[in-house]
Amino acid sequence: MAVSVDTVYQRVLAILNKEQRGYLTPQEFNLFANQAQMDIFEQYFYDINQFSRLPGNSTEYSDMLDVLNEKISAFEAEGAVTGGITLPADLYRLGSVKVSYVDPITAVSKIAEAERVTKNEYLYITLSPLAAPTVSRPIYTRDESQLKVYGGGQLTTGVTCNYIKTPTTVEWNYTMVLGTAQYNASTSTNFPLHQAEEQELIEKILEMSGMLLKDPSIYQYANAEETERIQQEKA
Repeated sequence: MAVSVDTVYQRVLAILNKEQRGYLTPQEFNLFANQAQMDIFEQYFYDINQFSRLPGNSTEYSDMLDVLNEKISAFEAEGAVTGGITLPADLYRLGSVKVSYVDPITAVSKIAEAERVTKNEYLYITLSPLAAPTVSRPIYTRDESQLKVYGGGQLTTGVTCNYIKTPTTVEWNYTMVLGTAQYNASTSTNFPLHQAEEQELIEKILEMSGMLLKDPSIYQYANAEETERIQQEKA
């Protein structure tokens, strides 16, 4: 489930206003909200790398790898590689590249996973008749946002990929009513992150707010809350 952008904004404002520490405009909040979201999202992959080196916990719900994979699962997607070259516009991390083809012997539609190779490896592979790629044993090279998929020649159709998509841009939008900004749910965009990330989002936005407002007490408060939350998670 997503995290309500309005809930996060209102909680941030409530903490800032508690001791008249200042005000965070919707534009400032949106900027900080998206930065906080990407910080949390990118941390998933660093944490997976770290936790994968440790033995799994016997308790299913406390196994951090399972928790992280559950959070990332909301961003898993499958899309077409247009012309066999162009990757989906919202791609964050590429997973597997697949080629659809018809078996020339059985006339049955099949899917083969392409193997990624470097450009140097591609040159050596194509020089060897036995190692040359086919539609049933395709390969691909990658250059920034584009692929080149080979299987008996460069393939331009029937190429798809599994990937992790970039989180959608968060926005707290509003309409002006009697000079006051009123939340407009129909034009706003919630955080696509797991609902468990609500507290961390608030903490990170508060930290950035403290720097903007030049109030170290806000940063210190958010940092203390974050430290306490992390200790509870590790307990």
